[in-house]
Amino acid sequence: MWTVDLSKVVTAEQKAAEARVALQAQYSAAIQAHLDAKARERQYDGIQTAITYRGDPNPQFSAEGDALFAWRSAVWTYSTAELVKVLAGERAQPSVEEFMAELPAFQWPQL
Repeated sequence: MWTVDLSKVVTAEQKAAEARVALQAQYSAAIQAHLDAKARERQYDGIQTAITYRGDPNPQFSAEGDALFAWRSAVWTYSTAELVKVLAGERAQPSVEEFMAELPAFQWPQL
């Protein structure tokens, strides 16, 4: 006769929670890479570095920092709300590529 170690049994709730974490990690990584890639177009190390230029004495750097800061907020606000809908079953799960295409667009400021 064999015994089952109940401490190793994975419940449906645990599987669902793990799936949510994995989904959020996958989309978050893609979103962060997208934000960083945009900042690198203007030779910043990434979005975190770029937004530190808000209020910089150089008007171009300041404008770019402001624009990237606002865009980052818009992207995360949108993506967070939409992923909540996916997790709640209120919308179908898009592929990462489809989801990235939905994100707010960015325009570099012109001075």
